[in-house]
Amino acid sequence: MVRYRRAKVAGGCYFLTLALQDRRSDLLFKSAALLRRCLQNTQVRLHFRVPALVVLPDHLHMLMVLPPDDADFSARIRMLKASFVGALRQQVGSEVRTNAKGEANIWQRRFWEHLIRDEQDYCHHVDYIHINPLKHGLVTRVRDWPFSSFHHYVRQGLLPIDWAGGADVEIEDAGE
Repeated sequence: MVRYRRAKVAGGCYFLTLALQDRRSDLLFKSAALLRRCLQNTQVRLHFRVPALVVLPDHLHMLMVLPPDDADFSARIRMLKASFVGALRQQVGSEVRTNAKGEANIWQRRFWEHLIRDEQDYCHHVDYIHINPLKHGLVTRVRDWPFSSFHHYVRQGLLPIDWAGGADVEIEDAGE
């Protein structure tokens, strides 16, 4: 069996995709506030930045920037997933399904990761993150999706409110 090796760079910036086990679920959409709290708590404990994020019904995409002396994005993902499951259990209790080992069957075990190589790659992935709700047919305008860092970019004057405005926008697939 081939062992997958992840590119680990201290201080690196990574594009990450985390998906629910049940890809038909809308759990992340329904629990977006809880997920946000868990992400913020994980950031406080393990120190990293998230310059771009979108939460969709069954998966999320984010850019994660690690501290200069740290390359362990996996620990941060592990903590985020565990924190979300724990908080969800407190909120809904027995509705959280478990497998034979008693583990919650919420998240897919693995996640997609891509090391950002340069400024162009960074910009491409920020665009991909922000246009994702449109790509999935969840909205007709990027600005209509509430769970996206797009709104922060607009407030900062980095993107116009009508960016990608529902027109046919070509953004190369960044992987999921």
